[in-house]
Amino acid sequence: MNGLSLSELCCLFCCPPCPGRIAAKLAFLPPEATYSLVPEPEPGPGGARAAPLGTLRASSGAPGRWKLHLTERADFQYSQRELDTIEVFPTKSARGNRVSCMYVRCVPGASFYIGLGSRLHCNIFSYDYSGYGASSGRPSERNLYADIDAAWQALRTRYGISPDSIILYRQSIGTVPTVDLALRYECAAVVLHSPLTSGMRVAFPDTKTYCFDAFPNIEKVSKITSPVLIIHGTEDEVIDFSHGLALYERCPKAVEPLWVEGAGHNDIELYSQYLERLRRFISQELPSQRA
Repeated sequence: MNGLSLSELCCLFCCPPCPGRIAAKLAFLPPEATYSLVPEPEPGPGGARAAPLGTLRASSGAPGRWKLHLTERADFQYSQRELDTIEVFPTKSARGNRVSCMYVRCVPGASFYIGLGSRLHCNIFSYDYSGYGASSGRPSERNLYADIDAAWQALRTRYGISPDSIILYRQSIGTVPTVDLALRYECAAVVLHSPLTSGMRVAFPDTKTYCFDAFPNIEKVSKITSPVLIIHGTEDEVIDFSHGLALYERCPKAVEPLWVEGAGHNDIELYSQYLERLRRFISQELPSQRA
């Protein structure tokens, strides 16, 4: 699991650490950042000038405007037309970490975020966990929860978007803070893409009881009050299909799930039924539930 050696697995089993340590070993392998947030020059008496970067990074509100800078290794190289639809900014979590956020006003285009948002007629808001991309701090389970709280508050206050217009969508380990947030705030809907039931159930799938655990989605999902769509590939090589099935069976607000026959952990988007199911959920099922 995520490159754990036999000795590390034995250490986890024989000398179990606290759940936070389990979380760090099981889930967090931040790649090298492929982007940065660059402050745009501020107008001043002598013309435009760049604000002190350290000052802006230290502020909780991240005043001023920012622009997205992509390295050559970035998966997507946005056109200027696409960049014009993207707003980036940092916010600060309750644990003091800078959380990098991106808001995409979607128009027809080729990139994944813009393409997905255009097809679903939704704007897209995303953020990076502490320790990932341009976000500061270190990855941990506690930071996961603080980061999504900061992103939620930024979306609500900066753009004035009401909870009944927000669909929470995350994949894999990202379903952990999403389930936790949905437990505390009601929203329009929740989409769990290739979710896990818990950290120990991923690491030790044949163990039936756990005296300690991390990422306990299975204990929280039953308390979500918003509609929940669960998506999982039947051949998922990272988080077994049984996790999605178990969460579906435990969640009273679950709608008809999408089980993608033959799909793995990172290729569900390539199957036509993926987009078809999301469209039906957003454009037909959610409006009918509100009527």
